[in-house]
Amino acid sequence: MEVRTAYSRLPRIGWAHNILASQKPGGFWESRKDLYRPKYTATIWRLIVLAELGLTAKDPRIQQSCEFFLNEYTRPDGGFDDSTNPLSRSEVCLTGNLARTLVRCGYLEDARVRAAYDWFVDHQMEDDGWHCFIERASGRGTLDCWEALSAYSVLPRRKWTRRIKRSVENGAEFYLERKRFQEGRRYIPWFRFHYPVHYYYDILVGLDVLTSLGYEDDKRLKPALKILENKRRIDGTWDLGSIHPDLGPGADYKLKKRPKRFALERENQPSKWITLTALSVLKKVNEES
Repeated sequence: MEVRTAYSRLPRIGWAHNILASQKPGGFWESRKDLYRPKYTATIWRLIVLAELGLTAKDPRIQQSCEFFLNEYTRPDGGFDDSTNPLSRSEVCLTGNLARTLVRCGYLEDARVRAAYDWFVDHQMEDDGWHCFIERASGRGTLDCWEALSAYSVLPRRKWTRRIKRSVENGAEFYLERKRFQEGRRYIPWFRFHYPVHYYYDILVGLDVLTSLGYEDDKRLKPALKILENKRRIDGTWDLGSIHPDLGPGADYKLKKRPKRFALERENQPSKWITLTALSVLKKVNEES
């Protein structure tokens, strides 16, 4: 009863209420002509967060936004991408974000969503990772392309085909076998925890995805778990390290035009969302230890 009451209040108070209050009457944010830009306040970015907060297509405002993407972003190859993209193929990061979001919103049985999962299998790299720019990938994946695994993580196990199960296992090994969490020592922003995540990677993102996929007892998570514990505050919470795009110390890129930042909490302050995610990771790990 308490859970149902809490869910019923989601659209009426707090972050979800505030985001929905800024939605245009047509079911979009910013511009109806472009559901992806500006980053990170256009429709797709808002919908991702609302789905993570627990809203579904039972709310007609969420349903309308979901239908935009299903009708306009579904590509002939089975994945998703902006219809203005001149390339004929779909894009991994956007497909992963949308597939995960649409499943959370209640579109698990939609054929277009199911096709996206087959697309992930078909576009996995030779080293078992994924790459946003397939044409330059040379068979190699990147840590930043975590969205396929995150989409798998919300797919109920009963829906895992043999091909998907093998893809999940191989994709998880891509992160675990080579101790890939430790590669962040060459890229400092991975050590700052972020929300909303958009399409960026950090150590907490990796821990959240892998423990959601059932790898909470894998010993190769220990280096990342140690980092997570070391970042815990005395009061038991964790800080929001940065809001994307993270251009802080250690970032090795610059932007010609600064995007619109989409923030729910303040940087370098205790974060409800980061703390919830961290505690969820630790709960799964401790239950298996």
